Amino acid sequence: MIAVLIGGAIGMVASLAGTRAMMWLFQQIGKGQPILGAEDHGPVHHLAKQGTPTMGGIAILGAGFLGWVVAHVRDGLPFSDQAMVIWLTVLVLAAIGFLDDFLKVRRQHNRGIFWKKKGWITFGITVALLALLASTTGVAETLSFTRAASPGWDLPSWLFVLWTSLMVWSTSNAVNVTDGLDGLAAGSALFGFLAFTIIAYWAFRNPRIYGIVNPLDLAVLAAAMAGACGGFLWWNAAPARIIMGDVGALGLGAALGMLAVTTNTHLLLPLICAINVFEAGSVAVQMGVFKASGRTKRLLKMSPIHHHFELSGWPETTVIIRFWIVSGICVATAVAIFIADFTREIRF
Repeated sequence: MIAVLIGGAIGMVASLAGTRAMMWLFQQIGKGQPILGAEDHGPVHHLAKQGTPTMGGIAILGAGFLGWVVAHVRDGLPFSDQAMVIWLTVLVLAAIGFLDDFLKVRRQHNRGIFWKKKGWITFGITVALLALLASTTGVAETLSFTRAASPGWDLPSWLFVLWTSLMVWSTSNAVNVTDGLDGLAAGSALFGFLAFTIIAYWAFRNPRIYGIVNPLDLAVLAAAMAGACGGFLWWNAAPARIIMGDVGALGLGAALGMLAVTTNTHLLLPLICAINVFEAGSVAVQMGVFKASGRTKRLLKMSPIHHHFELSGWPETTVIIRFWIVSGICVATAVAIFIADFTREIRF
């Protein structure tokens, strides 16, 4: 438990300082986040945020990594192969997000080079990284809900890689979609990482039931990322003084998805990341209705759905806090389901 607390504390302190440094850097550069205008069907009510320092995700991910590494100074906590692959996945997807952010800032337009190709590129890379995870770490290749044996359906290696790749890819993109209001993505991610901290630590304390390889290392990783999100929120809370950017959203989403894979909680992930599912789903529904109507009708005033509520008269802070409440309820429900399954299992 001490290692978990160290990881979380270092992650938070490093994120507080690192995010402030990123703000100073962008203030020196004199450029920041571009915002889509009416000509691109963007949220014109957010144009006042034009020029806000961006790429704060670099500070989040860097602080999370530092917290995870520092926690290993304690004896008895080895670096695990699974955590290494998680960080590799986070690094690669975050690097793609960074390139997109860099081009947006440089061109002062909110569409990078990967505007139409990013989805395919990131999915192909995710497949390769999940194949690496499956072939090198001994992760359970079963369809799982709360543990590998629940329901415990064995999947062929190719299907496991495809399924988990879809999980991680979808989560990273869903977090990216959610990152449209000050603190919304970071706050919901904080809840998710706290949930995985509890799940992984619980598995560490009950190895007979869960059988995860080095779950304590996964708990430390999740705690460090939770702390990093908390430190970032100090500066990102409305009105945000910095935005996480694609580098942060894709990296955080990758970490959440990979933690679900490595803790064998595949089917709990949609509940842990319910707000992200809600946000990404609203975009899919909006596009489906628009195309089905011959491009004449829209279900929502604007997607993602947080913009719909803004245009319906909710202040931005009201949308954020209410979405946080929904996220907290969903995450608490997921953890309750996980613990309920544990209590049922130990009776038999």
